[in-house]
Amino acid sequence: MSDETNRYELMMDAYTEVQSEVNASRQTKPIPAQPTLSQVLANFGPMPSEALFLGVASDELPVLLNLHDSIPGPLLIIGDSASGKTALLQMIAQATGAMHQPEKVQFGALTNHPDEWSGFDEIPNNVGVFPIQHRASEDFILSLASWAHGNKSSKQSILLLLDDLEAVSKMGMDAVQNLRWLLLRGPSRRVWPIITLNSDRIRTMEPWLDAFRTRIFGNMQSTNHIRKLDAERANLESLSRGSEFAMSEGNDWLRFSIPSLD
Repeated sequence: MSDETNRYELMMDAYTEVQSEVNASRQTKPIPAQPTLSQVLANFGPMPSEALFLGVASDELPVLLNLHDSIPGPLLIIGDSASGKTALLQMIAQATGAMHQPEKVQFGALTNHPDEWSGFDEIPNNVGVFPIQHRASEDFILSLASWAHGNKSSKQSILLLLDDLEAVSKMGMDAVQNLRWLLLRGPSRRVWPIITLNSDRIRTMEPWLDAFRTRIFGNMQSTNHIRKLDAERANLESLSRGSEFAMSEGNDWLRFSIPSLD
């Protein structure tokens, strides 16, 4: 082998080594893990007894819903698939157990995927995780409406966590009518519907959207969907999938993140 060949091979080895170092330096650093819910709540310390924890704002302050003030009305969590809608519902459920006694706040979850809620039955505040396709879901809505109709003085609040608004199309007329009543009157009677909707179902569920004065947005890429929801200034395309959300606050947009589950 000639000296010229040896020099060439040495040069190529050196080039390969340098390129490996350059490529390594260009790799995106891993995104730090979200703090756990218990860590976040411990950092905040005691919060008002009527507060429902929704997340952490960019200024590191908690985002809270006053369960004794019905003005915000029911909450709609809307975003693309895998934007974190279910994760937000589950974080709310877990935070309820961490912050409130069952006699003050309870929750029930309606879902197409009850396996995703495994372990939540251990939270004392949980009255049940109901498969949407089963009669138990409709019975739960009917019982909530009945309780709310007679609730004029109770200090207890109940969260109706419905994972997928479109699922109402599978329910009977009585359950649908009672859900509509809960969207209209529930918060003033201490029943709080918190409901998710996939953004590609906006057109299908459009008749329901006006029932939600408070909308929480996850990552959304369709400019048509964003425009239809009057959220052009929210920069929804840049939200971190699965952990970051935005909601209107007057003329501004409030961004917040959710901690990971314990």
